[in-house]
Amino acid sequence: MRIRTDDEVYRVDAVWLGPPKATFPWRARYVAWLIGIPAFFVVLGVERWAGWSFGFFSTAWAFIATIVITRLLTAKISHERPLGTVVSMAGRELNTPRERTTGTGGAVSASRVRVRAERPLPKHRRKRQYQHHGGPPGAAVQGTPRARRSRGNAARAGR
Repeated sequence: MRIRTDDEVYRVDAVWLGPPKATFPWRARYVAWLIGIPAFFVVLGVERWAGWSFGFFSTAWAFIATIVITRLLTAKISHERPLGTVVSMAGRELNTPRERTTGTGGAVSASRVRVRAERPLPKHRRKRQYQHHGGPPGAAVQGTPRARRSRGNAARAGR
């Protein structure tokens, strides 16, 4: 038993052959006209922006470029992949997040590192030094020095 599919129905392209009694010598789908006419104006605009003057040859080259662009775009369009799907797919492809190939940040610089002429003292020595020299500038000496905390067995085990 042979089952016929309905693919033949979809293989028929919606084609406009031109006005009645004056048909075009080529077949062009409606979607090709929908893409080609705006593409022609875009190509003409790009030519003017590039500084080409309007003339026969510039318009002929615009027409050829439009045909190439239209053929490239309509090659991706079929009954299984309509124009709207191709446009949305292209938009998603252009806006999708990409993997970053360059590292973030810049060159390493030590320009913000402060360097002192004297070596810093540990905290317990700093406090004693202030007491022997009368304390930090502008501070009054208060009471007796704090007793040194005794270290537990865990600190002695590392010695």
